Amino acid sequence: MASTPNRLRDLGTLTAGTDEVQTLTIGGTPTGGTFILRFEGNNTTPITWSATNNTLLANIQAALDAHPSLGTNGCVASAGTVTSGIGTILLTFGAARAKENVELMTVFKNSLTGTSPTLAIATTTPGVNASGRYAQPKEMGVDDAGTVYINTATSGPVATWTVVGSQT
Repeated sequence: MASTPNRLRDLGTLTAGTDEVQTLTIGGTPTGGTFILRFEGNNTTPITWSATNNTLLANIQAALDAHPSLGTNGCVASAGTVTSGIGTILLTFGAARAKENVELMTVFKNSLTGTSPTLAIATTTPGVNASGRYAQPKEMGVDDAGTVYINTATSGPVATWTVVGSQT
């Protein structure tokens, strides 16, 4: 019985991908309260607002790390132009969500107190899916030009493609 040759993963036009960045904007004049974010059908735990930027970022990060679709560092909160808990916070997708186009996170519930507190989320940098996400280590692929690659990454969702030859 003849063996079936291994198939090469079709990599199409090879791309390294781009991490998605979304911006959470806190407006009005909040003085307290909580808010809940929603991503891929799941809610975060209530996030306590704080006028202390580092505390607010830590509260957001803890909720994102506990989110079932994100996990630790699946989305990292960092200061954009936030002052005293008001302004923009960058939400950068990474870890298992690196180099991927993800859906827009939404505000599920705004329970902030104060004068007309608002929350909005927008995509700042759209994610671009990397070629061969979740390829196994040593898995091989071919791009549209017929160049053959091997995944030299040892783990993780994003492959590291190294040229090994050509189909031509």
